[in-house]
Amino acid sequence: MTMLKEAPVATRPARRKPKRKWTYYILPVYTWAVLAYLCLPIFVMILFGFNNTKGRYNITFQGFTFRWYKELFAIGGLTDALINSLTIAVIVTIVSVAIGGALGMALGRYRFRGKGPLSLVVFAQIATPELVLGTSLLSLFLTLNIPRGYVTILLAHIMFCIPFVAVTVQARVAGLDGSLKEAALDLGATPAVAFRKVTLPMIMPGILAGALLSFALSVDDFVTTSFNAGQTVTFPLWVYGSSRLGIPAQVNVMGTLIFLFGLILAAYSILAGRRKKD
Repeated sequence: MTMLKEAPVATRPARRKPKRKWTYYILPVYTWAVLAYLCLPIFVMILFGFNNTKGRYNITFQGFTFRWYKELFAIGGLTDALINSLTIAVIVTIVSVAIGGALGMALGRYRFRGKGPLSLVVFAQIATPELVLGTSLLSLFLTLNIPRGYVTILLAHIMFCIPFVAVTVQARVAGLDGSLKEAALDLGATPAVAFRKVTLPMIMPGILAGALLSFALSVDDFVTTSFNAGQTVTFPLWVYGSSRLGIPAQVNVMGTLIFLFGLILAAYSILAGRRKKD
């Protein structure tokens, strides 16, 4: 009895991945180099928050310590300035999102008389140098006999934060499908319910982006604040004033904590946007 032999199975030759040319790595390397350059001041700020300074100046790294995190609020003036900046930023963010969000929805969804000039005013506000804006607001407050201080800082920050929120929300609204809201209305939803259930979740990423931008701009602002602060001292003003005598390490610690807080909020907004897409 003859045994049948199986024919050998032809094996496919393993495909070799084509070798990438060295020019393929130019753009990634360049991108990471630019990111490292942009993040270098942040890394220095974080590093010098652990600097074990022996004197007044926090310029050279002299040792590693957690002392300044324990003594974060040891300087009364710095703590008061930080509280002023944070409370102003929170109020500015809430008001700017409320006004700028509505303005951005109007510009992005509806057609009305005067839309073109209004859009021009919004973009002109963003393009205006802070020096011009600060001096103009100072002239306005002096003309109206409004004493400069906490309230004038609030008004100034709200004024230059609203356009950023409006532009961010407008860009988000322009890409939405208007038929979704119409479908909700056809199914019996009231305009308020359709806005809360359909429109608001879709524009929420733009609102969160505008809120983060407003908070960062308000906390960081120096030029406009310096013209309209009066006797009120914010965090940037205090840092500028102390730079002549030596910036304490607590400034680096507070800057690090503010940076981490903003990073957490940005990460949360990104994750929330991905969950809604899923």
